[in-house]
Amino acid sequence: EKKMKTLKMNFTISEDTVSRLKNIVPEGNRSGFVGRALEEKLDQTEREQFLELMKEGYLARRQEDIESNQEWDAATLEGWP
Repeated sequence: EKKMKTLKMNFTISEDTVSRLKNIVPEGNRSGFVGRALEEKLDQTEREQFLELMKEGYLARRQEDIESNQEWDAATLEGWP
């Protein structure tokens, strides 16, 4: 596995969250823990955004299909008594 370059960043996090982190994750493992948690949340957010785009595309296409079917129905029935 190729090791990626790491960067140092500063974040503001609530005191309660910091306290929970310190109680659960041993010192020396916190950066890795926070990094993995952030990756998981980013993956989840990207999936949700992708699904929303798919839903929007489906709904737009569905409306186009309805309109197209109505046009075909009108053309097919033209001239019928």
